[in-house]
Amino acid sequence: MQQLLLSQYDSIKGARQALFTYCRSINHADLFKQVEAFNDNSIAHLLIHVANSYMHWMVFFDQQIPALYFKDEDIKGMDDIESAYAKVDLAVNDFILKYQSDYKQSFTKKKPERDTLVTTMPLELFTHVITHEFHHKGQILTMSRLLGYTPVDTDVIRT
Repeated sequence: MQQLLLSQYDSIKGARQALFTYCRSINHADLFKQVEAFNDNSIAHLLIHVANSYMHWMVFFDQQIPALYFKDEDIKGMDDIESAYAKVDLAVNDFILKYQSDYKQSFTKKKPERDTLVTTMPLELFTHVITHEFHHKGQILTMSRLLGYTPVDTDVIRT
C-alpha cells in the first residue's frame, strides 16, 4: 500500500507541476489579482490555501503539533509557492511512511482550533487533501480563464 500511495502522490505532483508551469505563463500581477467571482481571492492565495491544508491535516492535526503555515504576504511569486510545496511534499512523504503498516487504522484526535474530536483514518486524510487540491485546481483554472487566459490540461492523465 505504501508504494501505491507514493506512486499516486507522484502522479499528483506531476499534475501539480503542469499547473505550476501554466501559472508561470500567467502575468505576475494576475497571479495576485483578486477575482470577484471567487470571493476576491487570487490564484496565489488558493495555491497557498491548498499548501496550508496539506500542512494542517498532515502535520498539525495528525501530529498534534503546530504546523508552519504559509502566509499570503510572504509569497512574492511562483518560486515561493513551489518552495512551499517542497515542504508539503516532505510532510506527505513522512505521513505515508508513518502509517505504512496500516492506512485503515481508525484513530481519534483533537482538532485544536475547534477543540473538537475527529475520528478518521490515514487513508481518509490522504484522500481528503488530494481531492481538496484538485477541487481548488479547477477553481484556479477557472479564475485564469476569467482573467483572459486559456487553461491547459493539468489532469493526472494529460492528453
